[in-house]
Amino acid sequence: MAKGNSVLVGSIAWIFEIRCSIFDIRAARLYLLMRRHIHNARDFVLPIIDFFYPPFKKLMNLQTFRYAAAGGGNTLLGLIVYTISYKYIFAGETFDFRFYAFKGHIAALLASFVISFPVGFFLSKYVVFSDSNMKGRIQLFRYFMICLFNLVLNYILLKIMVEKFHIYPVLAQVITIAIVVIFSYLAQRNYSFKIKGEETTD
Repeated sequence: MAKGNSVLVGSIAWIFEIRCSIFDIRAARLYLLMRRHIHNARDFVLPIIDFFYPPFKKLMNLQTFRYAAAGGGNTLLGLIVYTISYKYIFAGETFDFRFYAFKGHIAALLASFVISFPVGFFLSKYVVFSDSNMKGRIQLFRYFMICLFNLVLNYILLKIMVEKFHIYPVLAQVITIAIVVIFSYLAQRNYSFKIKGEETTD
């Protein structure tokens, strides 16, 4: 009986190891596939941005131009999501979650953040600050922290402009973006994607 139990346990352990090995192989393949798609996307986006750089050569360096183009595109995407969310999805309604009531312009801000955050990280890591040699997980964490700070700042400014000064929410968001974008560039360049000789890439 004891021998039978040990054989059963051994068989279960063997099957478990095989399943784990299969999962690891699939995860590795998925990771490699994702990296290939990411680099293909970068190779598609980068030449397009750099094509428009020559007229601006005397005004800014290539990295600043890439940030302006990539950041501007992501900002425009966020603004489009914000506008559509505010006007057509949330329609100025208030959403009460008991612990906090989100007004339409704040709910639209959160929707915009959910879309623009991953797009912004991809553009920053692989297009703008590709020379950074910090580990990817550190970049992601720092990028998230700065974006979270920007979100809070955006929230405060938006709340003041809309609810205190009664500025139209979409216009208020445009003004807020203009204030936040300068801080964002300096923070991302000198913190999230800083070049450090002692750290290595993924």
